[in-house]
Amino acid sequence: MKRSLFLFLLAISMIGFWAACQKSKRPEGNTLKIGVITSLTGSNAAFGQAHKNGYTIAVEEINAKGGVLGKQVELDYYDDQSRPDQAVQGVSKLVDQDRVPIVLGAYSSESTRAIVPVVTQKQVPLIIPTAVADNVMESNSPWIVRICAGSGSFATATLDFLKNNGNPRKLAIVSENTNFGQANNKSMTEAAKAAGLEVVDSESYQASSPDYKSLLQRVKGTNPEVIYFASYLLDASTLMRQSEQLNLNPKYYTSAGTGFAAAEFPTPDKGAGKYAEYTFSVSQWLPSAKWSGSQGFDQKYFKLAGSHPAYHAMEAYAVLLVAAAAINNAKSDQPQAIRDAVKQVDLPDTPFGPVKFDAHGQNQHPVLITQVQGGQYKVVWPADAAESKPIIPAPEWSKRK
Repeated sequence: MKRSLFLFLLAISMIGFWAACQKSKRPEGNTLKIGVITSLTGSNAAFGQAHKNGYTIAVEEINAKGGVLGKQVELDYYDDQSRPDQAVQGVSKLVDQDRVPIVLGAYSSESTRAIVPVVTQKQVPLIIPTAVADNVMESNSPWIVRICAGSGSFATATLDFLKNNGNPRKLAIVSENTNFGQANNKSMTEAAKAAGLEVVDSESYQASSPDYKSLLQRVKGTNPEVIYFASYLLDASTLMRQSEQLNLNPKYYTSAGTGFAAAEFPTPDKGAGKYAEYTFSVSQWLPSAKWSGSQGFDQKYFKLAGSHPAYHAMEAYAVLLVAAAAINNAKSDQPQAIRDAVKQVDLPDTPFGPVKFDAHGQNQHPVLITQVQGGQYKVVWPADAAESKPIIPAPEWSKRK
């Protein structure tokens, strides 16, 4: 009786041990899964779709060259619905259930900041493509790196442009009440004061509101020479339309990219249309960028999507190239080996420019300043990268055609 009980318990323990071993293994086969968290639905769906298009082009190129570790790359998408809580659930699903060895994402700073502690706790590397709030990197987690420039760089680049193009002295800041907006507001406030600019107004708003006229009227009352927006696409379009309605006429409409840098922003059907004209934006890439492969990516994107890409698609494309290079260099599909290899990535010539991470996991990516001219983004700063001269001041609304 005792012997039978002992054998039964031994069998149960061996089954448990076998199950644990099986769980610790990566899925085998002819494919290698890479996890992606982005916003395929919700308020940021336009950017999530741009991500997906960029990833699609990258995975086709990678697999055409033999994949990674001799396996074809398969992307395992999780839609965070433009919500941080869903992004957190996405990490658990991708890592615990699907057993992916690396995660790419998310889109927004809000969702990305939410998942940083989760991937750190689960010890899976995360490559950040587009979240610009600098506080997503403040944990100094050894499991994360970021390929895009951050909000501090956005403010610095914008102020450098202003100093060398008219040197205005009065600035107002308008930002949405999210991690993205707050981080960019903070960065610009600190940088502007250090540069000697007077911040005459700072306004925060609830995203996706239908009416910002009261806010814009307050801004108008301070008579700023420059307005600096931190807004996503829907709000960027609404803010510019309502600026025209209030006859708000600063010399410079500037922005922290994102909505003001989206491919859809200058279009009349999905963006601000003619109201986008003369707005300045930080940008991290354009099809006209001088990095090798930029125009080729633009052509592939247009064939896939029927439109030209903004930098959000390119950032997704680039992080997948980085992930593939790291996995191949690691010669392993284990998270820690991949993490160590990511930190050592040195790609001097990609369509997104050079990629190399510093000790804090930040890629030192240059920031461009663009202006919408004739419905198209034109690089106007820095001078050695400019394809057009900036139009300053922005024509008053009553004098525009």
